[in-house]
Amino acid sequence: MMDIGQPGQHMQQNGLMMKQPDCVKPPVNITEEEDMENEDMEKETPDRRYAWEPSIFYSPGNETFFFTGQEISIRESLDSFGAVIWPGAVALCRYLEKNREQVDLMDKAVLELGAGTGLVSIVATLLGAWVTATDLPDVLSNLNFNLSRNTRGRCRYTPQVSPLKWGRDVSRHFPSSVYHYDYVMCADVVYHHDYLEDLLITLQHFCKPGTTLLWANKVRFQSDLCFTENFKNAFDTTLLEDIPQEEVRIYQATAKK
Repeated sequence: MMDIGQPGQHMQQNGLMMKQPDCVKPPVNITEEEDMENEDMEKETPDRRYAWEPSIFYSPGNETFFFTGQEISIRESLDSFGAVIWPGAVALCRYLEKNREQVDLMDKAVLELGAGTGLVSIVATLLGAWVTATDLPDVLSNLNFNLSRNTRGRCRYTPQVSPLKWGRDVSRHFPSSVYHYDYVMCADVVYHHDYLEDLLITLQHFCKPGTTLLWANKVRFQSDLCFTENFKNAFDTTLLEDIPQEEVRIYQATAKK
């Protein structure tokens, strides 16, 4: 895990300039300046475009979704689990779209953990949220690509991307005194891996009083059920939706009083 520096600081990652998420909400996108910058981005030289590509890229093609009245095109790759769309992400997006009154994201600060291809972050951005999408460094290039091409010219706030490794170091890189989010979202972050304890530590760090956690996951293994029990013990938890045909459950959680 690299040192991501101070809020607002830029850093070099895999040839890209990544930005530490700002601790102050940016102004609403109301000028034409960003559109001009995005047009310039689309006209970049081939060498610059290649910098957006994952180091190993076997593409099964683009997946197209329709949420919030917008067409969303997601580029997947097979170089990591984080570059593939999982059912929990699609289910959470559907839930956000059809429950806009219950989950009002307009002008809210949203953090996504394990953002992967960025689908959930894109939908949250299109619903008016100020989003910071996080994942491991090797996933960020594809994540950044998908966020940029699906939100530019469409969003109220430009989404940010930042590396984040789950575990105890998260309190050093994202101190609670500086970073506070209205919503923390994650989809299909629980599967057969060795970082479930680190994930729970990270969720507890970000889920402070005033924060709502939304977690969608497909149940695959016994370890998923064990994590769910630990999750329920750590937070005040509500099952928002159970989708038997997809084996996906969506939970809402808040910090225990």
